[in-house]
Amino acid sequence: MSSATTYALGGVALALIVLIVILAFRWGRDDATIRNDGYGSVHSADVRAVVDQNNGTILLGRPDAAKTIDVYEDPLCPSCGALERLYGQEIAQQMDEGKLAVRYHLVAFLDPKSKSKDYSTRAVAANECVADTGSGPVYSKFHALLFTSKQPGEGGADLSNDDLANVAKESGASLEGVQCISSGAKLDAAKIHAQMARAALTDANGEVATPAVFDGKNKIDVNNHEWVVDLTK
Repeated sequence: MSSATTYALGGVALALIVLIVILAFRWGRDDATIRNDGYGSVHSADVRAVVDQNNGTILLGRPDAAKTIDVYEDPLCPSCGALERLYGQEIAQQMDEGKLAVRYHLVAFLDPKSKSKDYSTRAVAANECVADTGSGPVYSKFHALLFTSKQPGEGGADLSNDDLANVAKESGASLEGVQCISSGAKLDAAKIHAQMARAALTDANGEVATPAVFDGKNKIDVNNHEWVVDLTK
């Protein structure tokens, strides 16, 4: 076989490999379709945000919601960001319709992965500041922004308290909520609450891994793209 033929065959093989990789990449992206894209965050003023002052969990939903699920997240966790990006709008619509409420348990085990070494904890505190004002639509938007377009990458520059306060302002938070973030008023409580959430996650999951979603004691398979729909049947 001539060297020219060998090179030609090699070129064909390389082209096939590239094509397979491209198709696999496109298939993966198509498979991860954003659910209810365009809906946005919570709309209804009937949806409320309530912070449990004992453990820092944040309950978001209508008071008459048919079902409540538990979601464990770290503000720096890329997979948590993907969960919000793919399913956050679908969940928001279910909240507006009173079919679903979410109890957020925010952990901070990724603090060492942030440039400031305490980003996750400060973001937990910021979530509590905004949720403590009680507005469901405001907290929903703030939470969505922190886990999508505003989420820092691991090891990269993160958000200062002033940056977090600006995200809260962009979300429509009250002056009280914004100042709570800027001053770090809830930082000490957030440290304790994040540790409590981590312990609860270990008990429920057997390990510290986020995101983790539970319907009662049953862990939800979030790789099933219909998981939100299945919960509300």
